[in-house]
Amino acid sequence: MTPPEARLMDTVAILEKLVAFDTTSRNPNAPLIEWIESWLDAHAVAYTRHHGPEDGKWNLHAILGPQQKGGLALSGHVDCVPVEGQDWSRDPFALTEKDGKLYARGAADMKGFVAAMLSAIPAINAQPLRKPVHLFFTFDEEITCNGARYLIKDVKTRDLMPDLCIIGEPTLLSPIIAHKGRFTIRVDIKGQPAHSSQPSLGANALHAMGRAIAEIAAMADEFERDGPHVSGVQPDHTTMQVGLAQGGSILNIVPEQASFEMEWRAVPGDSNEAIFARIRHRLAPIDQALRDSWAECGLHYTALVDLPPLALAETSPLVSLLQQITGKNSAGYVSYGTEAGIYQQAGLPTIVCGPGDIAQAHKPDEWIERDQLARCETMIERLVRQVCLSS
Repeated sequence: MTPPEARLMDTVAILEKLVAFDTTSRNPNAPLIEWIESWLDAHAVAYTRHHGPEDGKWNLHAILGPQQKGGLALSGHVDCVPVEGQDWSRDPFALTEKDGKLYARGAADMKGFVAAMLSAIPAINAQPLRKPVHLFFTFDEEITCNGARYLIKDVKTRDLMPDLCIIGEPTLLSPIIAHKGRFTIRVDIKGQPAHSSQPSLGANALHAMGRAIAEIAAMADEFERDGPHVSGVQPDHTTMQVGLAQGGSILNIVPEQASFEMEWRAVPGDSNEAIFARIRHRLAPIDQALRDSWAECGLHYTALVDLPPLALAETSPLVSLLQQITGKNSAGYVSYGTEAGIYQQAGLPTIVCGPGDIAQAHKPDEWIERDQLARCETMIERLVRQVCLSS
């Protein structure tokens, strides 16, 4: 449990606690969630814990003020990426400071924002909130974003949808209104084995895979050439690639199986579902040729990750609110993905704006500036005042 003196912990002290938990996505996040719960208990904040599909992985939804829908949501994921194979000069799970920079895995992405959310609770509790402040803590953002899917489904089921949401991914506190989506699939190819001296008696799964990959490469070239092109993201078009491939057993047998994994990163305005349908249509002749040879052969598709793009209109009141509060006139686009597209798709207007620099994320000796955390504290205080205190 949180000791009594924890009531006086500031953002940096809370960050020190959070980074000490190794919440690499492959690990359970329960120990960190339990620590957050003890902090919430110490401040009499109501919350609900939601189980994910794997043991030991949880979301939290806390509500300050009126226990109802509407108001402001602050959202942060608590998982992080691995440190193995990275050349760290310090313990990645112990916060250290040098020249105003705070070093640890997750410091920028994104336990710094989570720490600011938690440190704001005493001040928020002391105010007469007219509307609620929702705090979202999610799992598995770094791999599937499924935590956000489970959380928003529960929020909708319980009729507790906020009016707007800020996801505090590291943007140097600049409002981000659009980003690419990401969709990954595995294509399993079933052929028919035969001795390599009589290839016509079989159906070569590797050859079929090669033809399929060539079609995917051609599609990638078409996206680059024909668009759609969206200024503000780099590159400015939907990208597509095959990243993993395997098949066959030994050289003198016509291979009966092969598989490859591919991804595309769609610009705002492109639909992941429409692109998936386009791929299946493009590869249909390859699938049919296999089936014509042997009825049990063919291509089989498995969707692995579906992260929708974010596209918030520049005219949205949420954009002008964040610009006013942060003092930034920008409304930027980025190429990386976040949970924001999931929330927006569920009907929750969402913007990305948080402390730290994305350039530090996922790298050895990850850091966030102490000044960025201080500015984030001010941003949260102003958001609460404008959204939840005004009539």
